[in-house]
Amino acid sequence: MPKYLAKASYSVEGLKGLINEGGTSRKNAITEAIGSVGGTVESLYFAFGEDDLYVIFEVPERANATALGMSIASAGAISWSTTALLTPEEIDTAASIPVSYRPPNA
Repeated sequence: MPKYLAKASYSVEGLKGLINEGGTSRKNAITEAIGSVGGTVESLYFAFGEDDLYVIFEVPERANATALGMSIASAGAISWSTTALLTPEEIDTAASIPVSYRPPNA
């Protein structure tokens, strides 16, 4: 199953909810949301810095990851950014695919 990295930052209202509900409650909510699109959570960490939350998860299809991100982000409590993660084997496959490309001014 494809893996993804989600980075999230809480809005002011989202932070109020996090403080009120606690981290475990929010972890359970995110795990449930990912499960609802057929996925699983590999790891979930809260952080301080530019982003407040990091989640590595798997879902069966890109459309599932997109639906998840759209649903979470549209709720307005957190911004949600999803990055597809690639295995070394996927990079090997990609590197073996011939591409016809001409750089500018070449």
